[in-house]
Amino acid sequence: MNEGINLSQAAFGDYFIIASMLMLTGFYCMWVTHNLIRVLIGVELMTKGVTLILAAAGYLTGNTGASQAFIITLIVMEVVILVAAAGVVIGHFRKCGDLDTRRMNNLKG
Repeated sequence: MNEGINLSQAAFGDYFIIASMLMLTGFYCMWVTHNLIRVLIGVELMTKGVTLILAAAGYLTGNTGASQAFIITLIVMEVVILVAAAGVVIGHFRKCGDLDTRRMNNLKG
């Protein structure tokens, strides 16, 4: 017999491992690279990991409505941040001609 662990709790562990790997990959991508596009991809990977955790937690607790509301809010915030960051990347590329983060101090309003 099952001793206190049902199928949904075991599946949550798998989702948590995958989401943690996504978040660690995104953090590694942001930390190691000097390319602004790769930094944006790292941010996207991290937010996808958080989205997966929210969806799995909502399913596990049976409160999918609240988790869906949080996920939609996270997606909207993610799009706003991505658009603002893409504007900074475009401005930096027009000013410097490359996407290197080490030259970001040359970007002025």
